[in-house]
Amino acid sequence: MSSSLRIPVPAEFDFAVNLDYLSRSPDESLYRIREGRLYKTIPLGGKTPFFEVSGLEPGFLQVRSLDGDTRWSPDEELAIVQYTRDWFDLDNDLSPFYAMSRNDPVLRDVVKRLYGLRNMGIPDLFEALCWGIIGQQINLAFAYTLKRRLVEAFGRQVRRVDIDCWLFPTPEAIARLSVEEITALRMTTKKAEYLIGVARLMTEGELSKEKLLAAGSFSAAEKRLVSIRGIGPWTANYVLMRCLRYPAAFPIDDVGLHNAIKSVLQMDKKPTSAQIKELAAGWRDWEAYATFYLWRVLY
Repeated sequence: MSSSLRIPVPAEFDFAVNLDYLSRSPDESLYRIREGRLYKTIPLGGKTPFFEVSGLEPGFLQVRSLDGDTRWSPDEELAIVQYTRDWFDLDNDLSPFYAMSRNDPVLRDVVKRLYGLRNMGIPDLFEALCWGIIGQQINLAFAYTLKRRLVEAFGRQVRRVDIDCWLFPTPEAIARLSVEEITALRMTTKKAEYLIGVARLMTEGELSKEKLLAAGSFSAAEKRLVSIRGIGPWTANYVLMRCLRYPAAFPIDDVGLHNAIKSVLQMDKKPTSAQIKELAAGWRDWEAYATFYLWRVLY
């Protein structure tokens, strides 16, 4: 048992670049960043271990408990390491992506500037689905505001001394709400219905991360997701890239993606989806990473 861990990181990893990405909104409440360190809590059985992640030692992430003299059990250590590795996508070898991008007219300069950035994940399926639904057809700043309202209204706050983080609401908490309780947060009626619907599917056991991964293929998982009310191709691909880690996930109609390509290539107008398909011909099985890097150009 221990209260600190060292997690090896790949050569193609830069903690500061990823921390900069995580710092993009003052409305984020699921983790905190202070003086180059990242603070997070996760549900683990009946516990909520609170830990600090830092990148002070080259080649490693340092993970330290903020729970006083509490020592993590071997099972807790394993869960925290797995969560952290998934969150930072540490098990993905990016060397082929970087090799491909060197000669790609869209990606080469973007990747050079953001080298070491990982596709920061959302390991919890319900959180990823809710974030995708909340973000539909609104700007990123307002999406963060709505997410914070949802989290602080129906999630749970965990505090250690002067640092607090929130746990995302559980499917059970959202499933028992009325539409009116969610629209009171300035969410649309449709989005409130979608959130409750997804929560009920999960509490009834009809939808889970394990079932989607067991679907056997990217297309099968996408088909299952788009069959759910409120989840179209954009939301499905967002979840497939950020939570289920399918490298071919590609929200090709995303406005931010179009604007980023327009900016990178200094185009007079946004590219069409057909043009993006042509530009992305060399991105095969790296579409998710290409999208994530291009989003970072703008956000």
